[in-house]
Order: sequence, then structure tokens, then C-alpha cells
Amino acid sequence: MELRHLRYFVAVAEDGNMTRAAERLGLQQPPLSQQIKALERELGFELFRRVARGVELTAGGAAFLDDARGILTQVAIAARRASKVAFGMEGSVAVAFSTSAGAHAIVPRLLSAFRNAHPRVTLDIAEGNAAELTDKVARGAVHAAIFRAPVASPAGVVAHPLLEEPMLLVLARSHPLARAAGAVALRALSGEGFILVRRPGAPGMYQNLIEACRNAGFTPRIVAEVERMLTNICLVAAGVGVSLVPASMRGFHPGGVSYHTIRGTPNVVAPMTLAYRAAEANPAALRFIALAKKFAASEKRRQGIRPVAR
Repeated sequence: MELRHLRYFVAVAEDGNMTRAAERLGLQQPPLSQQIKALERELGFELFRRVARGVELTAGGAAFLDDARGILTQVAIAARRASKVAFGMEGSVAVAFSTSAGAHAIVPRLLSAFRNAHPRVTLDIAEGNAAELTDKVARGAVHAAIFRAPVASPAGVVAHPLLEEPMLLVLARSHPLARAAGAVALRALSGEGFILVRRPGAPGMYQNLIEACRNAGFTPRIVAEVERMLTNICLVAAGVGVSLVPASMRGFHPGGVSYHTIRGTPNVVAPMTLAYRAAEANPAALRFIALAKKFAASEKRRQGIRPVAR
């Protein structure tokens, strides 16, 4: 039994006439009659009996009609749903962010824009550092991740630069330099203890800062290495040392720390990177990836954020 047999049967039942049903189906009447007879042979009972103006359902045919309509309806619903999933309008997407990337305004705006454009797509959100998220993307545990600088280049994973922003110096409110007007020179920090994110989590920004300090004439004294940039700020507020964080994090712990631009750090910037598998096939995930790229380009134009050279 094929779906077309059910469609033919329902059409004849609704029209009560083989000729009219054949015209509606775009068939000739003899082939339609043959298909109905073949269906009756398969079922083992007659579906129609002839009457003066055409045909009418038998008791078995009337019972079969409701189920036949139900099957066709379910097939149509399944086809529509599958089409929406195939074109990324339904389904689910697993996305992840690092803590500092999530602090950037682009992330909630991107999530809001995606939800508004694709309300029937479920977003599963995760968090981690760059190393953890790169591994999750490579393993297929998440479809896309946004973090700062790439820490590894596993085969099959694309690291697409979205944006970059300046780094700010973070000082405890009680620090003497916290009262300084204007930018603070990097060399003024030569005697300070630095709090940095561990190398495996953010090696690019870590190394750039080390090199900038050396270019300013000193090797930074590192007093703490942490897993998350938000922890940097907490430790600065506690007086453990000084740190540098992306400008988008300037709103954290405003009562305990102050944020300052710094001179002498041309290469110390905080990038935003989108990671995904080159062979990603999830249609909804591909829509998210495309929207993230488009959204970042729009943000750069709107806010004047300079693009990262590829």
C-alpha cells in the first residue's frame, strides 16, 4: 500500500464519483479505477459500491476513510516539520561562551536576534574557557562557541574573528594610581604584581601582555593565574594585584575597582572569536553561525570597532 493509494481513495470518497475525482487528481478515470481495485484487493474488501450518480462508501470504506485521512494528515504534518528542520527554522542549537566573551554586548544582542528570527529553535547554552570550548566544538558537543583568542587549532574547526576591543587596566580603588587622571603608562606598573588568566585559557592575550611589558622595559611579576577573567577583577578588588581585562568588562565590581586606559600597549587587545566545525551540517546551527558573522559586521559598522585582519 502506498500513500498515493490513500490519496486516491480519499478523493473518490469525497467526490463520490470516479470521473470527478480523476479530474481533481489529474488522472484518467480508468487508471484511477484500477488503483482503487488494487487497494481493495490488498485490503480484502470493497471500499465502494456503484450507485446511480457514481459511487458510495461501503461500511468498510467508511471505517477506512477516517484512518486514511488521519494518516495523510500526519504525513503532511511530518513533512512540514521536517522541512522546517531542514531549513533551520526548527530544531536545536548548542552554543557556548567564555565568561569574558559573554560580558560583551554583542552576545545578548546576538542571542536575542537569533531567538526573534527563529522562535522555534531551541538554544542550549554552555560556558567554559577557550580551551574547553574549542575541544567541545571539535568533539561536536556544541555547534558554535564564542570566546576571546584561539588556544588551539584542531583539524576541522574554524576560528573566525568577529571583533576586537581594547584592554583596560583594573586597579583596586585604594591603589595610588586609581586617582590618576587620563591613561596610565604601562611602565608605571613595573613594580606591580599581575593577575592573569592561565596560559591554556588565553595564551594569545597573555603572551601579548608579557611582550608589551618587556617592550616597556620590565618583566611583569605574576602573583596569580586564574581560570576566568571575572576572577581577575575579584582578586584586584581584594588588593592581590593589578590586571588587564577587555573593555566590555568595565562594569564588574564598580565599587571595588576602577578601570583605566593604558598607554604603551598597541598589541594588547581582546579579540572575539567564533568557533565552529567546517563540516557543520545542522541547518539551525548554520543559521546561527551566519547570523553571528552578519551581526558582528553590523556591530563593527555601528560602533566603529575595527575588524580583525584575517
